[in-house]
Amino acid sequence: MSGFPLRDSAAVAAALVGPPAVAGLLVPFRTDLTSTNAALILVVVVVAVAAIGNRAAGALAALSAAVWFDFFLTAPYERFTIGDRDDVQTAVLLLVVGLVVSQLAARARRLRVVAITDAGHLATIHDTAQLARSTTSPDAVVDHVRGELTRLLGLKGCRFEYGTLLGHPPRLEQDGGVVVGRRTWDVERRGWPQGEIELRATGNGHYYGRFMLAPAPGAEPAPLQARLVAVTLADQAGAAMATTGPKEHG
Repeated sequence: MSGFPLRDSAAVAAALVGPPAVAGLLVPFRTDLTSTNAALILVVVVVAVAAIGNRAAGALAALSAAVWFDFFLTAPYERFTIGDRDDVQTAVLLLVVGLVVSQLAARARRLRVVAITDAGHLATIHDTAQLARSTTSPDAVVDHVRGELTRLLGLKGCRFEYGTLLGHPPRLEQDGGVVVGRRTWDVERRGWPQGEIELRATGNGHYYGRFMLAPAPGAEPAPLQARLVAVTLADQAGAAMATTGPKEHG
């Protein structure tokens, strides 16, 4: 499983570099710029970092902004001390406000991503259902679902086996969990199990076949929401076969 996401790594780098860079740019204007206005400019930097990263990056940016505000923009300059009581209050407020707005910005970013993901998932389910209603070929639905599963779960491949239940491969269940043998597999902690993973297609209580999912080696597992959508797509393929009858394969 991969470690820190690239976007979050970039946000941490921005949290470390952004505040001192902006504070440094304000140095020529520090005698004319009030401490409050300088602090507000640094808050904008904190919000920008939190918006592209996460809470940790936003908090780090807030702390960095307070430190470099002290170093560059309060007397005595270029020292980590503050001589004026009002500047002390401004620095503390900068840290507190930076922490608060960074949390709000990170939360807004996460909610926006979830909303986009939900809309995409709903569109995928809708398109598959529409195809299942309009076609007389269950194979067309199966092929469509194979492609959607590959994209949705980030697979290196996906195939469909009609009717067979040979072997005992890991299985993606209706609740989005994965079972290996008779044991529940901790997907979030351990990643995908080795080998292909079975996702059964049933319709009207009858088993018609299974999608065999092949995750890319070392790939992070899809989140639970995506796995639940995958189960729904397999059910739609099963429903299409229940309505029109599966194509006979020799």
